[in-house]
Amino acid sequence: MTTVSRALKNGPEVNSKTVKRVQEAAKTMGYVPNRTGQALRTGRTNVLAAILPLETQAYLSDVARLPLIEGMTVAAQARGYTLSIHSALPDADPLEVVQKTVGLGACDGLIITRMERNDTRIAWLDEQGIPFVTFGRSDSARQHAYVDIDNAKIAQIATAQLLSEGHRRIALQVLGGRDMASAERISGFFQSHEEAGIHADPALVGTDHFDMETSSNALDHLLLLPDPPTAMICVSELGLLGAIAALRRHGISAPSDFALITRDNTRMCDFLGLPGIRYHSVDMARVGQSLVEGLLGRIDQPDEGPFQKVFAPGPLFGDPPHAGRNSRAGKKP
Repeated sequence: MTTVSRALKNGPEVNSKTVKRVQEAAKTMGYVPNRTGQALRTGRTNVLAAILPLETQAYLSDVARLPLIEGMTVAAQARGYTLSIHSALPDADPLEVVQKTVGLGACDGLIITRMERNDTRIAWLDEQGIPFVTFGRSDSARQHAYVDIDNAKIAQIATAQLLSEGHRRIALQVLGGRDMASAERISGFFQSHEEAGIHADPALVGTDHFDMETSSNALDHLLLLPDPPTAMICVSELGLLGAIAALRRHGISAPSDFALITRDNTRMCDFLGLPGIRYHSVDMARVGQSLVEGLLGRIDQPDEGPFQKVFAPGPLFGDPPHAGRNSRAGKKP
């Protein structure tokens, strides 16, 4: 029985041929490991929990999470773990959600997302001795494991590109406004304006959930301003689709009369083939894999320094508009 048990766990002390025969026999018999028994015996559940707050109650709003979940699932299974997804509504208290999840006692560690300024979850998890990794950084003084995307740089590059094309009224979309990713995007946006010696209008920075409908309505409002924007940096591909719908209602063509740049988490822009739309492509599956790697590092080697990784933005994809083509940009200095 000892050999069988070790073979089922891919134990290195068992001959590879024996491992294969045992696992094939177990699969034929429909054998499933008893997680409760394993947890009692080893103190491990072999389950990782990922807490993913919903963006909004609108359909398709969380489509960008699918590659992230896929990446986490693949990485977890490769190491013999099961991934458990815990969703929370947008208005749920983040700390209470974490406390309830930990209270279930059904996981070996947590992946948490949507980091806030001085996020209280970090201190609480540290004090409880719970292994965790975050998707996003916090300005907490406590060192912790995280994986992040350089949102400030993404916004900075997009803004600098639009400024170089003559745009002086640039709108920016950010999700919610309380989280660190939004703060970083806003920072990068204003930094590019400051470096160019150009005033950035805070009224053009929108904070909302920015699904398709919300994005469309928000741009409707901006286009009715006495001095409307001539370009927008969308928070996601869904924000982009909403913006395109608003422009069409106003009879404005993109990119000849209005420039759009977005962050693309799902490769949607690759398949839309919209001329003149620029985008930063973010590999969310790789992000998910890195989150699992970081969490397992905390579980297996808790005394080592925390895993910290930031994904730098790649190049802007998509064909830029021809020089001087945008008829609305640069009208006012």
